[in-house]
Amino acid sequence: MDLRQLEILRAVADKGSFTAAAKILNVSQSAVSRSVLLLEEELREPLFLRLGRRVRPTAAGSALLDLSRRVLADVRETTASILDQSQRQLAGTLHLGGGMTVCLHVFPALLKEFRKTHPKVEIKLTTGATPQLLERLRSGALDVGLLTLPLEGSDLVQVPVMREELLLVMPPTHKLAKLRRITSADLVGQRWVLFERGSSTRRVIDEMLERDAIRPRIVMETENVEILKALTMIGMGLTVLPYQSLAREARSGTLRIKRIEGVSMVRETGWVYVRGARVPRMVQDIFEALRRTMPKLRLTP
Repeated sequence: MDLRQLEILRAVADKGSFTAAAKILNVSQSAVSRSVLLLEEELREPLFLRLGRRVRPTAAGSALLDLSRRVLADVRETTASILDQSQRQLAGTLHLGGGMTVCLHVFPALLKEFRKTHPKVEIKLTTGATPQLLERLRSGALDVGLLTLPLEGSDLVQVPVMREELLLVMPPTHKLAKLRRITSADLVGQRWVLFERGSSTRRVIDEMLERDAIRPRIVMETENVEILKALTMIGMGLTVLPYQSLAREARSGTLRIKRIEGVSMVRETGWVYVRGARVPRMVQDIFEALRRTMPKLRLTP
């Protein structure tokens, strides 16, 4: 049994006849018939039922067809991978998606690192809420996203790459800013500006509030980190943000950050792409660029 025989077998099954298979393979009908006959003799089983001029796979033929699909797919993927690796410099377009925090605080350093080795690759960035980004991933409009995990969907590959501490944020004039230790009880009755309900980050915050039976007075919900910071600065409410999104304000003193005693809030971010047979080299290389970039990111105070 060889690859050519498996290719012929698949063509016969797809076309339903030896004549049609011979035509698309550009060989004689006798060559197709001879190849199938040799396989049947080798396996000691008929592979097709002859129904006049049409044929239909037997149980043995169907089993061999499944094998041929796997083998031929592996050959194609391996060949494509070798061709990818043989390219000294990539070119083309990489469609990349992420939330606002990622776009503001991760992508600039990541893309700077990526472009050192792939200056000819054009990057197209898309930001937005997670449901919209997932829709674009599934439609093929995005190649890969860097999103907050976990996400629902067996059709998605999710690769965790980053854990960020979430911190309680307030203006320096807030009464809680003067406390050395903040407990969950101190949060009762406070006003909040938070990420929109349904986001993975909001889910972490809600779990903390529900665990301690805190009913938050929410005055605004948005996915825009800059709006959350601006509203917190003017005293509209407390918020919870990843450290890298507010490191500058924390250093300058325009915002105060606190941990809640006995509470650990962490969000996990990872690469997300639609499950498929092969991850293109361009996407693999953006993964590698992030690994090189990680030490430069400020994920915790």
